[in-house]
Amino acid sequence: MGETRYEAEVLVVGGGPAGLTAAIALAGGGIPTALVTGQPRRTDNRTTALLAGSVAALEALGVWERCRAEAGALRTMRIVDDTDRLWRAPEVRFEAAEIGLDAFGWNIENRHLVDALQGRIGEIADLIRIDQDAGAVEIADGDVRISLAGGGRLTARLVVAADGRRSLCRAAAGIETDSRSYPQTALTFNLAHTRPHHDISTEFHTAHGPFTLVPLPGRRSSLVCVVAPDAAAQIESLTADALDAEIERRSHSILGKVKVEPQHGAFPLGIDTARAFAARRIALIGEAGHVIPPIGAQGLNLGLRDAATIAELAVAARRDGGDVGGPEVIDAYDRRRRADVKSRTTAVDLLNRTLLSDFLPVHGVRGLGLYALDRIGPLRRVMMREGVAPRLSEPRLMRGEAL
Repeated sequence: MGETRYEAEVLVVGGGPAGLTAAIALAGGGIPTALVTGQPRRTDNRTTALLAGSVAALEALGVWERCRAEAGALRTMRIVDDTDRLWRAPEVRFEAAEIGLDAFGWNIENRHLVDALQGRIGEIADLIRIDQDAGAVEIADGDVRISLAGGGRLTARLVVAADGRRSLCRAAAGIETDSRSYPQTALTFNLAHTRPHHDISTEFHTAHGPFTLVPLPGRRSSLVCVVAPDAAAQIESLTADALDAEIERRSHSILGKVKVEPQHGAFPLGIDTARAFAARRIALIGEAGHVIPPIGAQGLNLGLRDAATIAELAVAARRDGGDVGGPEVIDAYDRRRRADVKSRTTAVDLLNRTLLSDFLPVHGVRGLGLYALDRIGPLRRVMMREGVAPRLSEPRLMRGEAL
């Protein structure tokens, strides 16, 4: 029996939200696309705060209506200095209504988002789905060939690498990364509580990192708790009742009595940034191109902007009779994503470092910055708009426009 061979113009490798979004956008734009999802992975308890631009893209792709009911609105974002240091920053509140939005975004469990994306994939004629892991990657002048772990081979003119921080495709393209680790671990939980959250996301800034409560539908919230590794191990060892009490204590009981739901995640924090975001017919999206700490809801939103950008460029190239994986597309993608990724990575890194620093003047600068945001309305509104919908190289899908 011969080897199964597949051919498509574009191959997307990776079955996470960024990869699924890219596949829907590319195939929906009329490009024959193959999606290699990999083998099913363990249930992900994490949530994503989808900012307004990401929601607009999902609406345009026919995905958002499938999962909107599972998402909680973020209408107010609140930052509270919980460091107990000599110079403490003032509390700052950002209101979506101040910049004409109903909400900054919507917080949804990743499993519901993935289900909605997979449901949409099943409706698209130009999309082949292959539930296998990718194997060896060979790059030729005019195409890329990928062997499947279960047997078979795929050939495409463009590969969209959404295969995570240990990307096989990135390695094949010869793209190196710059990495930095932090003395921190992020613990992720979902929890029920007795008081309503009123659509307010509260981020306590502690000396070891942020403790962020984000609304889910009803009296539920998600939590990202960033602590030192030894503290993370201690929290993970607690009994269920003791864990409830510890989370309530750290949250200053703003949500009343807390009941932590089963399952949690634990992730060492660091930054990984690719030195190029595309090369040799391979475009990196999501964590294949950038990994940043879970601060400011930037991670997956960056990945979705990656997906929207490569889809826009590839669809335009095909419409004009060009090569969807040629140098013009590859160079334009690298150029358009570089400034966005680098600026947000730098901002998250600086904020995290100010929390970890013991240098008193650093605390003062951070406090003055937050004071300025609190007191200077035009500055605050500019920062809110840029955080929700960056104007720099914003792809059409993020404006709710069809490709």
